[in-house]
Amino acid sequence: MEKAVMHEEVVIAGGGVAGLATALALKRVGVKSLVLERASELRVTGAALTLFPNAWIALESLGVAHKLTSVYKPFKGGRVTDVATGVTQETVLTENEGYDLGPVHRRALLEALLEELPIDTIRFSWKLRSIEKTKTCYEADSTAVILHLVDGTTIHTEVLIGCDGVHSVVSKWLGLKDVVNSGRYAVRGVAVFPEGHGITHEMHQFVDKGWRFGSAPLTDTDVYWGIGYQTTANKEEEMAKGDPQVIQEKILERVADLPQQAKNVIQHSDVPSLSWAPLVFRYPWDLIFGKVSDGTITVAGDAMHPMTPDLGQGGCTALEDAVVLGRHIGNSYIRKGGVMSQKDLEKEIKL
Repeated sequence: MEKAVMHEEVVIAGGGVAGLATALALKRVGVKSLVLERASELRVTGAALTLFPNAWIALESLGVAHKLTSVYKPFKGGRVTDVATGVTQETVLTENEGYDLGPVHRRALLEALLEELPIDTIRFSWKLRSIEKTKTCYEADSTAVILHLVDGTTIHTEVLIGCDGVHSVVSKWLGLKDVVNSGRYAVRGVAVFPEGHGITHEMHQFVDKGWRFGSAPLTDTDVYWGIGYQTTANKEEEMAKGDPQVIQEKILERVADLPQQAKNVIQHSDVPSLSWAPLVFRYPWDLIFGKVSDGTITVAGDAMHPMTPDLGQGGCTALEDAVVLGRHIGNSYIRKGGVMSQKDLEKEIKL
């Protein structure tokens, strides 16, 4: 039985924050795209994230910021406590471009983006197997992008944008170097207090030798938390099994000196929300001297620049990538009166 052969203007590999935001940015300039997501539903690993002003500005340009700011309150300050000495340093967060730093549930962010897209934009359980380029007869020296999916489906597209995470198929095809393990690991989750957590609406970090724990209230009942710590890979066998209950138990053992209020957050975790992962990144010079695009194939978000959470910019830069890509591809589309010229597209994507 022959498998389907499809034709799409733009294909986006990956239906996470970067993928859905890029699809929406393209929709805003009149370009239809197809998002291929390998999971069977929205990927909400990580449970929540904190968005800095640059991310809120990107969401404003995408037309969805108001959906989230009406639910999630910004932080006005934070505290960092040295567990060994008990000394706490307070920080004041100033407003920037009309926006403050604030948290959101990852699912709420994804759903806010998805609600603005046509119902047939995203296809779940579609896995990209390989990529090829071939000459076309439409333009001199032009090439077409052909995608082969695991189920045998073939898709011909003018543009491919890889938003498929740290182990991106598209970044490997481009020849970007593999991600680097930082030697640290992270556990993240959301604690739920049905009667209310009573925690001050601010970020609070606890720092000790070899680990850093942080929590941030999302709503009156939910608290986002995460811990980053140093260890060797051979000590992570139990965590690597992925059992959320084991993850919770092991983290409580690791932070034995944490104040009880912070331990309560871990103990009240919505266990299925817990995730464990090594913290990886890509060296900046691998991007500067590497190949982040080839004709009309490129990458965005973690597929391009995976990073550790120290600056809290992973999700923020993914949203910025989406807006910039939408703007540049839209420039080509608008200049040609709604027709996608490959030469223009290659120029805009390379920029």
